[in-house]
Amino acid sequence: MRATRPRRTAAVLLTAALGLLPACTAAPADDRPAASSGPATATVHRVPLHGAVNVRDLGGYRTRDGHHVRYGQLFRADGLGGLTAADRGKLAGLGLRTVVDLRIPAEIARDGADRLPRGVAVVSRPVPDSELNDTTNAALGSKDPDRQRKLLGNGRAERLMRATYRSFVSSAPSRRQFAATLRDVADGKGTPLLFHCTAGKDRTGWLSYVLLRALGVPEATATRDYLLSNRLRAAADRRTRAGLAKSGRMRDPELLTPLLEVREDYLRAALDQADREYGGVDGYLTEGLGLDSGTLAALRSRLLR
Repeated sequence: MRATRPRRTAAVLLTAALGLLPACTAAPADDRPAASSGPATATVHRVPLHGAVNVRDLGGYRTRDGHHVRYGQLFRADGLGGLTAADRGKLAGLGLRTVVDLRIPAEIARDGADRLPRGVAVVSRPVPDSELNDTTNAALGSKDPDRQRKLLGNGRAERLMRATYRSFVSSAPSRRQFAATLRDVADGKGTPLLFHCTAGKDRTGWLSYVLLRALGVPEATATRDYLLSNRLRAAADRRTRAGLAKSGRMRDPELLTPLLEVREDYLRAALDQADREYGGVDGYLTEGLGLDSGTLAALRSRLLR
């Protein structure tokens, strides 16, 4: 991050632009499952909340050798600054001991600290981003349709997202934060544990993907978990675009769609970077994140049944 000015993530900038939506732009919670049927999401246990839309248990997935990821040990989420008392009661029922917050300080200052049940320890592990947020800030702040198209149109938004994902692999500060979280899980420190960022889809999505792959979950299954954020965030993202148009911030809010979604193309950018720098996901885990064989074995022992 630049020392002179903290950078804010795209989700935070959208919130600032609207001035009327919470960071998660959440709708009232319901108890519907994450998906109705099919192998892609049949194992997913969603945690329906009023103040967050993308909260789920990482358990249930089958590994290549026939084990399953334990339920109730690891959870992924979007921002938790808008949770209601009822939401906090639901989280208390999960028995959470630790929440790892991947947001940078500017996000926390904008959206507020996590609102959690008593007794849950919060660990701040900010993961910086690339030029994505400065560009988004300039686009939204301008209110100029031509400038917004120049900054985000014609594939530029997608290129910014790919650059952000590559930074999850190439950035040493990012690797340190991801690695520290995986070590905590392997050591059993503070589990059950939940980790989150603002939208729960990019930093959280990459860490979830890498963790599932480290456990032996097949690539296709881990990818489906990553892409599930689009389904869970769809209604909130529609409200964000509508709010930006209504507020006069954007004439064409669809320019932001590439920033609001997760896409296989973004994930592939990170995986290609891992291939180039470390020879693949396994090399990223051992060389990039510095996880030795004992730590990886402990992860599997603790989280698989």
